[in-house]
Amino acid sequence: MFLNMTIHANRQRARSGFTLAEVLAALAFMAIVIPVAMQGLSVANTAGQVGLRKVAAARIAERVLNEWIVMGQMQSANQRGTVQEGVHEFRWTIRTELWNQDTMRLATAQVVYTVQGREFEVHLSTLIDTSTQ
Repeated sequence: MFLNMTIHANRQRARSGFTLAEVLAALAFMAIVIPVAMQGLSVANTAGQVGLRKVAAARIAERVLNEWIVMGQMQSANQRGTVQEGVHEFRWTIRTELWNQDTMRLATAQVVYTVQGREFEVHLSTLIDTSTQ
């Protein structure tokens, strides 16, 4: 009886482990899943950085355009410069063009920023009545 229980216990231990084929299948599955998951995290990280810098670029475009109007620099057609926020650099350009109304001009501020080696841009436009100048 004791011998019969020992043989039964040995069989249970042999069945409770993983076979080499199961371990290899799990490793192959992980070799496929882990790179895909890491790529997904990288895409999410890039999207987050682009979103944050886009908000900053829109804020900079609004500020630069407002300063340009308030300072009365509307006579100079194109202006450009850079703004540094922390470690990030934003390049801006303001250009004007005629609008379909005689006394109106369209002023557009373009802000360019870089995220992970790729350039993105934000455009902000407003109409200016030049008849009062």
